[in-house]
Amino acid sequence: MGKDYEFAKLLDFYGKMLTDKQRNFLSHYYFDDLSLSEIAQNEGITRQGVRDAIKRAEGQLANMETQLGHVKKFDRINKALDDILECTDNINNYNLRYGLSREINDTVVKIKFIIQTLNEE
Repeated sequence: MGKDYEFAKLLDFYGKMLTDKQRNFLSHYYFDDLSLSEIAQNEGITRQGVRDAIKRAEGQLANMETQLGHVKKFDRINKALDDILECTDNINNYNLRYGLSREINDTVVKIKFIIQTLNEE
């Protein structure tokens, strides 16, 4: 995934810790796909002013992630959930081929439900 995606994730996690202006600039830039010139025109400031504000806010977001690590932890948890889901599929397939245990099937269904619930939060 690209740098833009990474900063968009940082903005999702830490955006409320920025000023309204910083958050708006980043939101327009990353989510609305506006150019620096378009943002500058909408805000009545120079393109360089928008660029400087965005770079400063990106630095703050990166620093927050360095200090807190929430995005990194979130990514690790999602990867682990994907791995668990893959394991449940393997267990279920093995159970269908060799055992047909209702207890195993019920447990697999329960694990998948828990993963789905966690992904919805």
